[in-house]
Amino acid sequence: MGEMPKTKKHTIMLDSRSKLVMTGAEDVNGFNEEVVSVKTSCGTMIIKGENLHIDKLNLETGDVTIDGKICAMQYIGSDNSRSKLSRLFK
Repeated sequence: MGEMPKTKKHTIMLDSRSKLVMTGAEDVNGFNEEVVSVKTSCGTMIIKGENLHIDKLNLETGDVTIDGKICAMQYIGSDNSRSKLSRLFK
């Protein structure tokens, strides 16, 4: 039988709401100074804040570091789901 694909372990560490270190990132869907959208092994994560910038990005290892004032983090969907709207704009 075929092997099941391994999913990357997903962890988040937030330091004083100013530095977010994440593992398990698969892709960065988009970013600006107020919103960063990261596809993770556990679903798409939306990070909202002020003066956000991606300090470190390595998709081979799944590591992402985001600096700035982090105000909110939210998962949307799951790792296997995509909205109909996102399929239209792919």
